[in-house]
Amino acid sequence: MNKKSIINNTPICQIRMQAISDTMSILSGKWKFHILGTLIEGNKMGFMDLQREINGIGSKMLSKELQDLELNHLISRTVMDTKPITVAYAITEHGATLSPLINELAKWGIAYRKSVHGSK
Repeated sequence: MNKKSIINNTPICQIRMQAISDTMSILSGKWKFHILGTLIEGNKMGFMDLQREINGIGSKMLSKELQDLELNHLISRTVMDTKPITVAYAITEHGATLSPLINELAKWGIAYRKSVHGSK
């Protein structure tokens, strides 16, 4: 048995890999980080405000991603008692804990782009 298989079979490694897998499953896709980052910066926002802020996302995809994020308790959805009915989305307390991770990913992406492409 080689060293790598011993390390990967430890209970700590298995828990860590499961946690990473869970995280990737919840946050996967092209748009979730865009939505979360926008709501972290923008506080409460309506559907159309989000669609205007997130360049390139269609309404069907935005709706699906918002449902996924709400299901995973990362954002909240509040239906306002207005005519016509409006809906506001906001980051939850748990969703806000992703802020440092999003900031670090952005820093990494900027540094990576500079090192590979030599641009900002």
